[in-house]
Amino acid sequence: MKKLTTLILLILSTHAFGQTSLFKDISSLLKKDILAEAKINLKEKPITVTNFHSERSAGGKHDFFSEGDYWWPDSLHPNGPYIQRDGLTNPDNFTAHRKSMIRFSKIVANQTSAYLLTGNTIYANQAIKHLKAWFVDTSSKMNPSLLYAQAIKGKVTGRGIGIIDMIQMIEVAKSIEILEKHHLINQPDSKLIQEWFKNYLSWVTTHPYGIDEREAKNNHGTCWVMQVSAFAQLINDTTLLNYCKERFNNVIIPNQMDQNGAFPLELKRTKPYGYSLFNLDAVMTIAHMYKITDPYLKKSIEFMYPFIADKKNWPYPKDVMYWDEWPVASPLLLFGFQSYGETKWLNAWKHLNHFPENEEVIRNLPIRNPLIWIE
Repeated sequence: MKKLTTLILLILSTHAFGQTSLFKDISSLLKKDILAEAKINLKEKPITVTNFHSERSAGGKHDFFSEGDYWWPDSLHPNGPYIQRDGLTNPDNFTAHRKSMIRFSKIVANQTSAYLLTGNTIYANQAIKHLKAWFVDTSSKMNPSLLYAQAIKGKVTGRGIGIIDMIQMIEVAKSIEILEKHHLINQPDSKLIQEWFKNYLSWVTTHPYGIDEREAKNNHGTCWVMQVSAFAQLINDTTLLNYCKERFNNVIIPNQMDQNGAFPLELKRTKPYGYSLFNLDAVMTIAHMYKITDPYLKKSIEFMYPFIADKKNWPYPKDVMYWDEWPVASPLLLFGFQSYGETKWLNAWKHLNHFPENEEVIRNLPIRNPLIWIE
């Protein structure tokens, strides 16, 4: 028994040392850029959904609104409902709320990362200022639902598919966890923030839009599990966490991944490369949250890795947009290394772009701040 206890302690201490070493390694790699961005972000004032409004929104001042990316005016019927052009983004659609949410996520996670690097609470306080604007202050906070996301002019005022926009809040939730762990958010504000996420989870798990998104058979279903897991982890909802873990293992992976480790539904899209990366990033983020090391997940990374290492080997059609902007430093490589110890994945991640500037790439890379995930 004594030998078994010693062995367990040795394994635990080795794991802890590995995590600490990885944190130091990544800190050394990214510190300069993180702190440079953090100094800029210290000057940024909060911008929430209340700063912008679209006449096409059926919601109110505090409601998040976005429009379906691939929907365009019908040239034959200029005043009629929009028509779909899959994979081709309409630049005239309303995106101000989505961009504000992405900006919010980037600032909060960056400031939290800067705090972890320096211990300076000036960064934490700036993050909290933005958190209060979105979740606490009655004049500027967002309503905890996505009733009006991914609307289509002339067709629908919102869709379940729009819930995917909420993945931009995942690193916000992770940052809140860290700030609360370090006792940096006062109790009244913490209570209101927790209540906001509790209300959102109640909505997204019961409203027909949320149920539709949950049942999606592609990356939308994956991202439902990813965001619900992150928010349930924040408020410590063990029932939801157990449900999401079970759904991931028994629904998402068996139904989406083929025997080669690929995602056939993503490969059928007009942007098969970007969607394959995006879905696998979400899969590995979920696996990271639950510490799942299933061999099938390793197989999926092994399927994509050669095309990350050298995109010229990609045997499928090129993406119709943003082909040249990928790949970047995808979390699938970092989380894959943590789970399976493949150093070539970590080395590839280190040498890819950690700070992309293209808006579409940023939008499809919601895990952008590695330090808050291995803190």
